[in-house]
Order: sequence, then structure tokens, then C-alpha cells
Amino acid sequence: MQLIDQLLQVSANLFKLLGDAPNGEERDEYIDNINSMLDKRGTIIEGLVQEGFRFDEQNRVHRMLLELDNGIKERLATVMSAVKQDMANLQKTKKSEGQYFDPYSNVRVMDGMYYDKKN
Repeated sequence: MQLIDQLLQVSANLFKLLGDAPNGEERDEYIDNINSMLDKRGTIIEGLVQEGFRFDEQNRVHRMLLELDNGIKERLATVMSAVKQDMANLQKTKKSEGQYFDPYSNVRVMDGMYYDKKN
């Protein structure tokens, strides 16, 4: 029962952390915190599986864990989409900046010499 309580506490902390998404420079530390909490949660779940844990829908704690898990999945998807959007914007900015500094880099001109075959 101790592992279930630990899982409940870690899941609740992760759910709370995922609700407060920072922007800018703090995002790297935020993502590291998410990863460490997910790793800790994964270790606890592995321990529960090794003990032969079975989900019981009648148990209030098990239902709460299921609700937290669903909420964590939704919030993780939101955080992931925000990070993906930021990465896409960064790539677009890099491309635009490159085109600004060298506007003719993508122009392909076949300039060559003309050879007269008549001798």
C-alpha cells in the first residue's frame, strides 16, 4: 500500500506541475523537472507491477489514480504541442533570417560558357 500512496503523491505533484507551464528561459528547468517526475513515477509503477498490482474500480484511491493519469496525459499533450509550436517557430525564424542575410542563396542559375563547335 505504501507504493500506491507514493504513486498518488507523485502523480498529484506532476499534475500540479503540468498546470503551471512557464515561458522563456525557465522552460528547460521545467522540462527537466517533468522528466525526473515521470522517471520517478515510472519506477514506482514498475514496483507495483512486480508486486502484482491489479486495478480495482471499486477502490477510491485507484479511481483517483486513473483520473490523475488521464489529466496528466492531457496536460502533457498540451505542453508537448506548445514545445513543438515553439520549435517550428524557431525553425521558421532561422530560415527567414537566413533569407534576409543572403536573399540569393536559393537562386539556381545555370550560367555557363557557350562553346562554338565550328572550327
